[in-house]
Amino acid sequence: MSNFYVKVVVLASNGRLPGGDGLAAFTITEVAVTLTVATLVIIYFSRLVKNFIIKTKPPPLPPGPPGLPILGHLLFIKPDFLQYVTKQSKIHGPIIKLQLGRKVYVIISSPSIAKQILKDHDAIFANRDVPAAAVTGTYAGLDILWRPNGPGLHKLRKLVVREIMSKEGLDACYEFRRREIRHTVKNILGKIGLPINLSEQIFLTMLSVTISMLWGGSLNGEEAKLGLELKDRVEEFVGLFGEPNVSDIFPVLKPLDLQGIESKTKKHMSWFYGFFESVIEQRTTLGEGPKMAGSKDFLQQLLELNQRGDAKTSISIKEIKALLLVSRGLNFEISSVKF
Repeated sequence: MSNFYVKVVVLASNGRLPGGDGLAAFTITEVAVTLTVATLVIIYFSRLVKNFIIKTKPPPLPPGPPGLPILGHLLFIKPDFLQYVTKQSKIHGPIIKLQLGRKVYVIISSPSIAKQILKDHDAIFANRDVPAAAVTGTYAGLDILWRPNGPGLHKLRKLVVREIMSKEGLDACYEFRRREIRHTVKNILGKIGLPINLSEQIFLTMLSVTISMLWGGSLNGEEAKLGLELKDRVEEFVGLFGEPNVSDIFPVLKPLDLQGIESKTKKHMSWFYGFFESVIEQRTTLGEGPKMAGSKDFLQQLLELNQRGDAKTSISIKEIKALLLVSRGLNFEISSVKF
């Protein structure tokens, strides 16, 4: 060990020992002290530089109820989260802070403040805290709902608003909607004098209209079983996004997937994207979809956007699958209203 320190000192002194008489004037203790002082000086000056660069400290968080270490307010939000938030808003004001595990959330209860955040300054607050299930189920956020604010999101929004959800785009799906509504009316007329489950009939009609607009399919004949399976899978898939997940509040536990939510999401995602891939492959192989005068379903419109050479106005196949899944999920949520 002493020979090692001799070599270190010799190298540091260009081959000469300090004092000219070995290690008598340069002990191991002095080496340790020198290194310690040098480290402290480096840390001190690095903090000075950091404070000089970052002159302003981040503003303080909004007020909120006291919580527990690590857990935060997790044990206090039962039995009803909305009632708890309403109660705390009356105490601490329209903007409050809640800590759920390692995540800090800011709750807005004032309509005027919510308008400023969601409309007037939406670009600042556009990015969302993506749930672990959504990361797994949307190609890490390739859809419109979870994609970070930036050029990619702006491109998708413009394409969807101008091409898909425009008057021309919706009019192109008119014949598909008309076909399904006529089928429903014909079905009801055939049951005159018989009891009808109106809630179920309306739900199936909305489901048929949605599938027809997305890729020209229907719930008639052999496609009925597949459409109902799609409905059941979407119902469970959307439910996984809203299910409380310990991986969301304690990200360090995400690789463990303690509740199995991400594994379930992967299974559903694999089925959805496999199904969409077969529909897309069939469409690209056979050409345009079901022939109706002047009609185009959403899939046909998306595929036409995919074939554009301009990067600003084209989308990838993965983005098409994500958009189809989100569109299907949103339409399911709308059509799941019970009368």
